[in-house]
Amino acid sequence: MTHRILLGNLPTPIQHMPRLSEAHGKNLHIKRDDYSGTEYSGNKIRKLEFVLADAIRQGCDAVVTCGGIQSNHCRATSAACARLGLACHTVLRGEAQAFEGNLFLDTMLGAKVHLIDQTEEYPGAMEKVADALRREGKKPYLIPVGASTPIGALGYLEAWNEIIAWEKANQTAFDAVCIAVGSGGSYAGLWQGNAQSGGEKLIAGFAVSNDSGHFQGQIQEILKGMGVETSRESITILDGYVGLGYAQATREEIARYMDIAQLEGIVLDPCYTGKAFLGMLEEMDHGILQDKENILFVHTGGIMGWTQQQRDMAAGLARQQERIS
Repeated sequence: MTHRILLGNLPTPIQHMPRLSEAHGKNLHIKRDDYSGTEYSGNKIRKLEFVLADAIRQGCDAVVTCGGIQSNHCRATSAACARLGLACHTVLRGEAQAFEGNLFLDTMLGAKVHLIDQTEEYPGAMEKVADALRREGKKPYLIPVGASTPIGALGYLEAWNEIIAWEKANQTAFDAVCIAVGSGGSYAGLWQGNAQSGGEKLIAGFAVSNDSGHFQGQIQEILKGMGVETSRESITILDGYVGLGYAQATREEIARYMDIAQLEGIVLDPCYTGKAFLGMLEEMDHGILQDKENILFVHTGGIMGWTQQQRDMAAGLARQQERIS
């Protein structure tokens, strides 16, 4: 029996994007998983509903997880643990140069933050924290990056069911579903849902770190843990949209995110959704999505991860647009 704790504001709506649809000659929609909650905002809470249910089922009283300094997953885990009365420890890679965004919310929500440098691997650092907790008499539950496990991926099987229900209610069938890929669990759940529905849709993942080979292998392992054997070739991950690197953005990218916000009233983030969205637009015009008519983009959140540097770039662009005087 699959255990789940209802935490997010689900199901999330699907909205049409009329101006971008007209500009690109497609019928473009967006699933607003950024509406899944304020503290929970994004895709991670779907996975945490299943993962934290498993932790509680096993009698664990503490959670140890990991991510970058502005990890959306760690923030959502901090919020969910506070709600459920679990001690939360986040292992964050990077320097706390500014106490803002998700890092601020982690601590506000009661998580104990453990900072590691770029050379230290997450599994070893998490195990050190877990060992210390065990010595204190705690029973820790370890969650890898993004809660991308076979159990966590069940959250996006649920998202798939929401998509299918929306299609039936609106007499629309999407040809492709697009999503940012940073750890693979959300993609794996969508892939499995599509396979169970007959495999008629293209599930297009856009790598926001690492490369397609890395994620194909990671997703293949998650699916194997879900009881599904598949080839790497069946997993569509698109490279070429990482830009300067993970969580980095150019002035030109920021300008395009601002254009999209002003066209459709939708704010993307420079780490995950923005890069994937720009990749989708490019592939619609010149790539794998050219022959697809009805396309759905899954907005996986991230608005809290805008850094000061990125906000400063946006402010400079706003001045050029004479929106700040």
